[in-house]
Amino acid sequence: MHKINLGVIFGGMSTEHEVSVNSGQSVVEHLDESKYNIFPIYIDKNGKWYEYKTIKDISDEFNISIKVYNRKEINNIIKYLQELDVVFPVLHGLYGEDGTIQGMLELLKIPYVGCHVLASKLAMDKVYTKIILARAGIKQAKYMYIRSCGKEYKIVEKDFEESKLSMDEICKKVEDNLKLPVFIKPANYGSSIGITRAKTIEELKKGIEEAAKLDDKIVVEENICGKEIECAVLGNDEIFASCTGQILPAEDFYTYEAKYKNAESKLIIPSGIECEKDVQELAIKAFRAIDGKGLARVDFFVTDENEIYLNEINTMPGFTSISMYPKLWKASGIPYTELLDRLISSALK
Repeated sequence: MHKINLGVIFGGMSTEHEVSVNSGQSVVEHLDESKYNIFPIYIDKNGKWYEYKTIKDISDEFNISIKVYNRKEINNIIKYLQELDVVFPVLHGLYGEDGTIQGMLELLKIPYVGCHVLASKLAMDKVYTKIILARAGIKQAKYMYIRSCGKEYKIVEKDFEESKLSMDEICKKVEDNLKLPVFIKPANYGSSIGITRAKTIEELKKGIEEAAKLDDKIVVEENICGKEIECAVLGNDEIFASCTGQILPAEDFYTYEAKYKNAESKLIIPSGIECEKDVQELAIKAFRAIDGKGLARVDFFVTDENEIYLNEINTMPGFTSISMYPKLWKASGIPYTELLDRLISSALK
């Protein structure tokens, strides 16, 4: 049987570097070695690319925190990648989930797992995700779009007209239009990095300033009271949705720490919600709306009245041992290793 030369890329230059390392390592450990020649590829925080001689070296370096010298810098990245049959870019956030590496692989004509350039960029940018969702008629939280220009701020209206306002004026407009509390998010970050919840004007000011340190595009959203529900999708032309899962965050909301560092956060799979079929249909509709391919995790809020609000679309969700995406598919009858086979097969098609 011909084995497929598979590159698994992880790490990267984003603030989600550590999550990507854990995801990449988990993917490598669950791959069927009888089907694939596995080439683990690590991108460090400075953008240097390295190959590992054996899979074990990844565990040694990133779990035991010792220096392993069995990794080698890749000097000719293009040549190295072109010798592979397919690539799984397990990269989260900027330069990995935003269409950047997807564009590179497209230029090199290398098949890869996951969404293509347009869908990756659209889903990464919370502003443009909302624009597409609105066009598709999918309910979402009310929001305001703010641009940071140095120490100045502008409100960007729905028709993209911009108004330069003082911080006090912006906060007054947010309070009048959305009411407090609100969520403040940098537009192009994932894993809840940089997200704050503001209950007061002072917290709102601080949240906007903190988000502006990460991104010049800021989204302020109304607070939706409801269950945090997630659904996984899989496929190219024919798209399937998993059962749904519910998140019970250990903190006020699902922060980075609550996701990855607080063992008190819980996942309920299946969620048991009454409107699961509706959530599944909306997940598929949203995935099609952004022209998604391969996979995504679609996040929702579901109120006590079963109103469904789409929150975000993640085109390269976490693949760690505690991540929702593989857990949802396992509960839906597709174990982790088979899920990886399907994703790789989808990429090759």
